[in-house]
Amino acid sequence: MPHRPHWSLYVLVVLFVGAGLLHFLHPAPYLRIMPPELPAPRMLVLLSGAAEVAGGLGLLWPATRRWAAWGLLALLLAVFPANVYMLLIHEQLHLPAWVLWARLPLQPLLMWWVWRVGR
Repeated sequence: MPHRPHWSLYVLVVLFVGAGLLHFLHPAPYLRIMPPELPAPRMLVLLSGAAEVAGGLGLLWPATRRWAAWGLLALLLAVFPANVYMLLIHEQLHLPAWVLWARLPLQPLLMWWVWRVGR
């Protein structure tokens, strides 16, 4: 009997594909949290969205799952500065600081989840 993927794989696929599509459908929130030191913010938002969609879809097939997981891990590391910047400008975003502080440790947990699914 073939091994069936765990339901958490499908949750990750929906999470990453959904978030990636939002980069294209509603880029403004992502542009607001882009650190100003980075060049070409719109292009970076679109590239990160495309990477999320590709990585999420790549998790679906055993042949691409490991590579997709490694790509998503790299992406999660790359976008971490935006999460920190979001905390620094929380007042401009009208978000409570405690929410963004609570969000920061979620990144390593998400990375662990991706790693587990990609094994």
